[in-house]
Amino acid sequence: MSAAGTPAPDAAPDLEVRAVTRRFAAHVAVNAVSFSVPRGSFFSILGPSGCGKTTLLRMIAGFIQPDAGTIAIGGRDMARVPPNRRPVNMVFQHLALFPMMSVGENVAFGLARRGVGRAERQKRAAAMLERVGLAGAAAKRTDELSGGQRQRVAIARSMVLEPTLLLLDEPLGALDLKLREHMKVELKQLQSAFGTTFVYITHDQSEALVLSDRVGVMSQGHFEQLGTPQELYYAPATAFVAGFVGANNRLSGTVRTVEGGLIDIDAGEGWKVRVRAHAPLTVGAAAQAFIRPEAITLARTPAELPPGQSAHSGEVTDMLFDGANSAVLLREAQSRRELRIALPQTGAFADLRPGARICFGFDPERGIGFAAT
Repeated sequence: MSAAGTPAPDAAPDLEVRAVTRRFAAHVAVNAVSFSVPRGSFFSILGPSGCGKTTLLRMIAGFIQPDAGTIAIGGRDMARVPPNRRPVNMVFQHLALFPMMSVGENVAFGLARRGVGRAERQKRAAAMLERVGLAGAAAKRTDELSGGQRQRVAIARSMVLEPTLLLLDEPLGALDLKLREHMKVELKQLQSAFGTTFVYITHDQSEALVLSDRVGVMSQGHFEQLGTPQELYYAPATAFVAGFVGANNRLSGTVRTVEGGLIDIDAGEGWKVRVRAHAPLTVGAAAQAFIRPEAITLARTPAELPPGQSAHSGEVTDMLFDGANSAVLLREAQSRRELRIALPQTGAFADLRPGARICFGFDPERGIGFAAT
């Protein structure tokens, strides 16, 4: 390890999953999934409920066995290794802290199970509590702690055993919004400080983008795309990823013209939108265009739009105030399609109200088109 949280360039992956499949009767929950996680990194598995991400995590932990494929942790095949012998630990959504034990006893529980002496486990538990910002809390009861503090106790209890992998099963799901936002930052900082490999599952794309070095987007038992948060957001590989990761305006229609890597899609009533094609498409093909709200420019007149942006117009139907993420809902004049457009933070459109007519445009390179599925 070259620095806390930074894997050495030649380090072998801490986790390698090869063509893993798991069936439940006729249902294929995980279908030939392969990926690796470099040492000391934060990897998230992102997907909707029922996509197979929890099944995949439970196979890594050893709670269920794959029907096919292999799982290696720290370069060692886990095929015949029971859960309690694997170099992993797990943090669950509901934390599973023991209410009859003190904070220190909770953290030292795994050490006691391993036969570590009382004095040594108290010393190691105290040191771990200090690392997670809970120095002096060993004698407290868990019900005396805030939700964020209990989260850190659960992490400390796992990390005191020095696992190769820490598996996190939607650990922020039970927290309120403000605490969840705070804990995202804390988790990222803790992972960096420990330098331990984290494998995190979530259905919340904001969590995955903020926390992760790399993300696997999962759907119907397989990975749609593996990449950095930036790659998933700016260069989605499939229509599913484009629609699932981040906010997007989805427009369906027919390809009318093809020019280089750009296509014009008739999105209804002759309204054409020009976007870059993810893969070659032919005239007449059914297609979907995705345009992010922040990629669309609002303007009072067509002349105010940046060069290269074709002018469109519409009527404001609603204003969505959310501080820096405020947006306007607009109905395009020709197709009557509704679009979500991010409001600039300059205050230039603070006077917009429902019913107002406004121009808009966007750079075709910032939209992306896929063949309809």
